[in-house]
Amino acid sequence: MSDVDERTQQLDYELGAEISADTPARLKALGDPLRQLLLDLVLERAMSVSELAARVQRPKSTVAHHVDLLTDVGLLQVVRTRKVRAMEERFYGRTARTIVFPSHAHDGDLPFFADARAVADLAAMASNAPATFTMRSVRIPDEAAAEFCERVTQLALEFSRLPRGGTREFAFLAALFPTTRPVAERLADPARSPTKKAATRGS
Repeated sequence: MSDVDERTQQLDYELGAEISADTPARLKALGDPLRQLLLDLVLERAMSVSELAARVQRPKSTVAHHVDLLTDVGLLQVVRTRKVRAMEERFYGRTARTIVFPSHAHDGDLPFFADARAVADLAAMASNAPATFTMRSVRIPDEAAAEFCERVTQLALEFSRLPRGGTREFAFLAALFPTTRPVAERLADPARSPTKKAATRGS
């Protein structure tokens, strides 16, 4: 096995790269914290309703309802089945690794910051669990910002593919955005530039 494979979570099913949350039904489905958790758990491996219910410590009937809803809107898929006591058990996986939200989905707030505040374990951070925060502001051309956005996106995907382990979940939140601060150099106004007088020479 290569070094890359050892650092990558190996899924036991096929999924697409991206899916858009481009319908009201999908946006509503993604607005529930339990459904968000179910979508994240099946990025470890395909799971049945029984396995998901055990992981989230909720009744099977509750989890089955949410799984059915996510399947109906196209965010989950049945990736395989097996017979258990003459009944068919279904295993679910995501339809895509990345869910792309429309720009209007965050009600004018910075995307995902409210979600991060809702799940952040501040007590664990105070107890020296690994965590880091930083903010840097730099005046750069749009082209350089776009290139850096792509690098950040690839880093987020790398994080999502790390092999699962340990007893604690960590979240990766990254952002690059334009600011309103007036830091650009002011262009000279040609109308206000001093005019040089022509030199005069005596005869």
